[in-house]
Amino acid sequence: MVAIRYEDIVKVPKALLHDHLDGGLRPATIVELATEVGHELPTTDPAALGRWFVEAADSGSLERYLETFAHTVAVMQTAPALRRVARECALDLAADGVVYAEVRFAPEQHLEQNLTLDEVVEAVVAGFVEGSAQAAEAGTPIRVGTLLTAMRHAARSQEIAELAVRHRDAGVVGFDIAGAEAGFPPTRHLDAFEYLQRENFHFTIHAGEAFGLPSIWQAIQWCGADRLGHGVRIVDDITPGPEPALGRLAAYVRDKRIPLELCPSSNVQTGAAPSIVEHPIGLLRDLRFRATVNTDNRLMSGTSMSREMALLVEAFGYGWKELQWFTINAMKSAFIPFDERLRIIDEVIKPAYGKLIG
Repeated sequence: MVAIRYEDIVKVPKALLHDHLDGGLRPATIVELATEVGHELPTTDPAALGRWFVEAADSGSLERYLETFAHTVAVMQTAPALRRVARECALDLAADGVVYAEVRFAPEQHLEQNLTLDEVVEAVVAGFVEGSAQAAEAGTPIRVGTLLTAMRHAARSQEIAELAVRHRDAGVVGFDIAGAEAGFPPTRHLDAFEYLQRENFHFTIHAGEAFGLPSIWQAIQWCGADRLGHGVRIVDDITPGPEPALGRLAAYVRDKRIPLELCPSSNVQTGAAPSIVEHPIGLLRDLRFRATVNTDNRLMSGTSMSREMALLVEAFGYGWKELQWFTINAMKSAFIPFDERLRIIDEVIKPAYGKLIG
């Protein structure tokens, strides 16, 4: 098999389902915006700041990892700043070969300068529209869908769910809850999930990252999640061996084709996986779970979709066939209409990988 080069991975179309807007800022942009608002940073050198984020997040603790967001959220409190960050996000993803992305953020965290929730969403969506248009002009088209996130330790999930539905025809394609899992089960937000189901609206839930099987079980069986944000701890319900044995929950997740939004580098940083080589994605792929590859927070993990795929190629010996499999899994699991998903798979993804697979 011909070795896969990183520069070739960048060129192939990729689909991304789990990426946080406040976890993907350009370090230089953080420095500029922080100067404007008077926010103190660990350093004002963009290169050094980028390194600081990765090192601070690389602690093995989800709680410590989440602390790094204080700096990014602080500079995302005005409409122009939100619009700029979203525009640059779309451009950066497109330059990395991402043709479809769902980028999530928590509107409730961007109200310190008296923006309304609707104004926050409008600014971000406008930025994605601008960035996508510029990317298309540059010959790297991308389709960006927005997910609105409610913080699981707060009490605004119903309000954010209604906000998401209100903007469903203007770029918002789904809903999510995020934040520390331990002590904040998804069942605290049942009213929001039941509302979304009545509105025929898609949602994913951060589950099975820092917390284990009960988090996954609740997200699916109590809350009705369409996808699992991370879901990496589903491996705890699989008995290893020459013929791995699936427990009831793991079998249900696989049988129902519930997508797993796996984020290899981030999972290692937060202690959800010991290393890339030991990441459960290898086993989950072999067992044909609906596994997808994602970035989570590109700034904190110093990563990109191309880098995540390159790490898997190195760790598991994957070829173009496997990378296409992950990419199609993601597109099948996207929160946009079926015909749009099918068009991207048939007209963009399969032709590009087909030339490489032969």
